[in-house]
Amino acid sequence: MSAVALGELIRPAGRRAGDEVGLPVYSVTKHSGFVPSLEYFKKQVFSRDVEGYKVVEPGDFAYATIHLDEGSIGIAPQRALISPMYTVFRADEALVDPEYLIRYLKSPRALAQYSRLGNGAIHRRKSISLDALRGLPVPLPPIDEQRRIAAILDRADMIRAKRRQVLEYREEAPAAVFRDMFAHEDAAGAVSEFANNVRTGPFGSQLRHGEFVDTGIAVLGLDNVVGNEFRWGARRYITPAKYEQLKRYTVAPGDVLISIMGTTGRCVVVPDDIPAAINTKHICAISVDRTQLEPTFLRAAFLWHPTCRTYLARQTKGSIMDGLNLGIIKSMPIPVPALTRQREFADHVAALDQCRLAVRAASRLDDELFASLQSRAFRGEL
Repeated sequence: MSAVALGELIRPAGRRAGDEVGLPVYSVTKHSGFVPSLEYFKKQVFSRDVEGYKVVEPGDFAYATIHLDEGSIGIAPQRALISPMYTVFRADEALVDPEYLIRYLKSPRALAQYSRLGNGAIHRRKSISLDALRGLPVPLPPIDEQRRIAAILDRADMIRAKRRQVLEYREEAPAAVFRDMFAHEDAAGAVSEFANNVRTGPFGSQLRHGEFVDTGIAVLGLDNVVGNEFRWGARRYITPAKYEQLKRYTVAPGDVLISIMGTTGRCVVVPDDIPAAINTKHICAISVDRTQLEPTFLRAAFLWHPTCRTYLARQTKGSIMDGLNLGIIKSMPIPVPALTRQREFADHVAALDQCRLAVRAASRLDDELFASLQSRAFRGEL
């Protein structure tokens, strides 16, 4: 399949809004392309003064100048405004089918080439100008073949989208079950009343950076408390001898971990199969009294119970990103329903987690198969 420079297929587009400030404002995202900004961010993040924004017409392409390598490019669905941080161009539809072109520009083959086109010292923040992008080679079969390829990829991508919808439902299901079972439960006391131990990890005077080693006893940090799900990925280690000095900071299966520095307010339960590990000063570890409280229930209460969320918002000035600390967590009021109901909820969550992990694995396989299909399509093998 012959290739043509992108510059031969497009022309610059987009102009300053000026007086046309009444148009809807869009953002350009990695997965969904053009999305209404208010819908995507759930709040207004764009400037109130949009005179300097760009007007895009239906069919215009726009990409995030510093995030193109992540796939942040899309086609405008209607006349709208976008931030001046986006670069806009329009395809010559006599030469290239827009749906074919957007599929190629978001393909792994194209994404792999963007890093060499950018300017900037930091890889993830390299700016890619339209002049630089013009040199990108685009495989270009006849227009009818382009449309056929785009249709095949559209159908395959629709399957991926449906799987992602199922996954989103599975991700949200535990919160829905919790609210249905416990939203109206009154607080019975503070966290500290139902915990055997609430603590953070060792501070710098007890554990210095130079004491970390390649293997040994794991030290958990913020990377292990990600997306409200425990992850046994990135971690550091200390020697067994050092661990003997810090043994009181041991994290046990069933402990509830809450991040209190960096991206705060994430909450996970330590799984049963964890080997010996300690937490750091960035993590609050709660060992609950299992005769009164289920760890899975405490995690859910922290994340979703209205009394807990109201308390946390009040204590942290409306943002859990600002000011969460050990004292606030110890004093947080929580409901404590009958242990049988807490365990019933934990069983529900365990079953939902199994389904969610299965759907997530299937979604990863979908992505791998789609990448393979794209590779074949743009080599002319479909």
